[in-house]
Amino acid sequence: MSEELETREIAAEQEYVDEVYVQLDASTQNARALAAEGHSRGKLEHEGGLVERDAMVFQAAKRIAQLDAAHEGLVFGRLDLDPEIDVLPRYIGRIGVRNAERDVLLIDWRAPAAGVFYQATAATPQGVVRRRVLRSLHRTVIGVEDELLDDQAETELPIVGEGALMAQLSRARDRSMHSIVATIQAEQDQAIRAPGKGVVSISGGPGTGKTVVALHRAAFLLYNDRRRYEGGGVLVVGPSGVFMRYIERVLPSLGETAVALRSLGEVVGGVRASRHDEPAVADIKGATRMAELLRRTSRQHAPGAPTSFRIYWFDETIVLDPGVLGRLRRQLMSQGRRNRQLPRVARTLLDAMWRQVKGERGRDRGRDAFDDDMLSHDGFVEFATQWWPPLDALTVLRWLREPEFLSRIGEGVVTREEQLLLTKSWGAGDLSIEDVPLLDELRYAIGDVPQRTDDERDLDDSGLLEGGVDLQELTTVSERDYAPGGLSWSAPTHRIEDDGYAHVLIDEAQDLTPMQWRMVGRRGRAASWTIVGDLAQSSWPDAPEAAAARAEALEGKELHEFHLSTNYRNSAEIYSFAAAYAGRVGLDADLPDAVRRTGEEPQVIGPVDDLEAAVRAAVAETSGRVEGTVGIVVPVARRSEVNAWLASWPEFAEHAAGARAAVDSSVTPSGEDRIVVLTGLDTKGLEFDGIVVVRPQEIEDESATGRSTLYVVLTRATQLLTILS
Repeated sequence: MSEELETREIAAEQEYVDEVYVQLDASTQNARALAAEGHSRGKLEHEGGLVERDAMVFQAAKRIAQLDAAHEGLVFGRLDLDPEIDVLPRYIGRIGVRNAERDVLLIDWRAPAAGVFYQATAATPQGVVRRRVLRSLHRTVIGVEDELLDDQAETELPIVGEGALMAQLSRARDRSMHSIVATIQAEQDQAIRAPGKGVVSISGGPGTGKTVVALHRAAFLLYNDRRRYEGGGVLVVGPSGVFMRYIERVLPSLGETAVALRSLGEVVGGVRASRHDEPAVADIKGATRMAELLRRTSRQHAPGAPTSFRIYWFDETIVLDPGVLGRLRRQLMSQGRRNRQLPRVARTLLDAMWRQVKGERGRDRGRDAFDDDMLSHDGFVEFATQWWPPLDALTVLRWLREPEFLSRIGEGVVTREEQLLLTKSWGAGDLSIEDVPLLDELRYAIGDVPQRTDDERDLDDSGLLEGGVDLQELTTVSERDYAPGGLSWSAPTHRIEDDGYAHVLIDEAQDLTPMQWRMVGRRGRAASWTIVGDLAQSSWPDAPEAAAARAEALEGKELHEFHLSTNYRNSAEIYSFAAAYAGRVGLDADLPDAVRRTGEEPQVIGPVDDLEAAVRAAVAETSGRVEGTVGIVVPVARRSEVNAWLASWPEFAEHAAGARAAVDSSVTPSGEDRIVVLTGLDTKGLEFDGIVVVRPQEIEDESATGRSTLYVVLTRATQLLTILS
């Protein structure tokens, strides 16, 4: 292939790309004009103008965000078809673009007309003669890669490059996942365009692109049924904050911004946890039996709450002893979630107390006077609010810190040794990732605090709720009825009713504990699902228990299964090493085919005596030989130690900032760190140009699933793998 031919083809494509960008800029200006008009409507002094303003500004802002996100690599594909089908080329891009005459300049990659770009092969060209991928830097075309799919067609089309896929695989990595929209393969495309209903399960070994395929599927669903998925929401759940930051740019780069990205420590609104419990504690908290422990906890008398009440009223001594209060508590609990009974508490107590009024003076005063006297009595108000206080999940979880409390309700659920581990964990202070599903379980067990509506406040202020109205039949009731003495309760920061989504995407699903499956299952009861995972990479030790929890979360939903069989991440040399380890330690691993060879075999160094010197030497060599990112993977107990070594190493900053970014790579020498220190679990779903594994045996020994974790670690590198034993 001559450089002159490639230069000529790039110049021709640049002309067309320039034309598309002119139209994109025009669309952006139109959207900005719509936003400006919307703001001007807000100056009208009537409610209709404000409504119009909000609607116009919202739609304009959404469109501007989509157009801005699509700027980078807007045009990436071209199809040249058999002349009997179409004499004009078809261009494929991140979004659809039309010119002023409404002619199609660019086909959205998710549109049915673009499907053949991914589905055509040399065996079944589907009318495609040449498929071309355009590589761009900002608005400039810097290269083209062609595939001749129909070598029997009479054509003079030039063929340039060595193949788009291999060019993509050899590029340096940075700290973010990028879309594969230009190089989606046929088996990946089938999963992306699968039916929107039910559950799509995407399995496959390391490096097969499961995660990025699932994210492209989310973008595809939004494109095809925007009202449903944007209105109901799309939730993407991943294993860690590190992982979520890694994938956060993929969907925006495809023009989609209406998606909630949550790590497992952030699924519950208003909660953010980033640390893991030690494996022994995590195994207890993740087990299904914790649901029973928490159910019992939610029904307990609040620690420190009064167990009796006595008051004197018109010659009567009224007593609520432990037996009476126990019966009243069971009566209230039988009617639904604990917090939802708050409107009934005062009335239930008053009914029980009124039944003890036998004297003529009290009976002559009447029930209304009795209620008024009690509700204005500080002693009764204090008792009622302490006996049945509004509760939040965190408060109830903290009850379990007390060894005596946990021992009493944990009988038959957790052993004495497990109780000691749990109380120590909960006494540590901050929440762990494994605590978040427990909080969610309690949220659903105790329910939200009922809230008054504006209409109800107006009725109450006007006196229309007085007399003849059964307040217990109202969905929201008078503050007088459930907050004795006019005390107010705080609204929850995130209500249970807000938890449902239209689509739930779970990545690294093999790692979810049974309690985490219960948590995400609540978010997807009416949703379609995409589930991504590989059982051989699981960090949860009881696979059957997790499978049962998953089946319960997905009960009644139709399952569509897709398996990806090609490893695009690892070189063949690296994956052969990892696969041999999996076989040696007895993992039932899914072994995909690695399609790329580099000639670089993994290095095993050791046994190492001076570990600090060995780490520095390995990092220096690896960072000097790769252009992108380097991951240093360490046992949990050594993370602080290795970070301290690197911080005191004068040359470390030079190595960390020394990325030699190729002109068409998104690697940046500054900004996010090029070299990072991670634990084995932190590496889930990530990839690096080079990996340095420190003390692999210690990583293997950290937990019951340490062998699976080490297998994951060995499959993170794209170019170089070094092991320091």
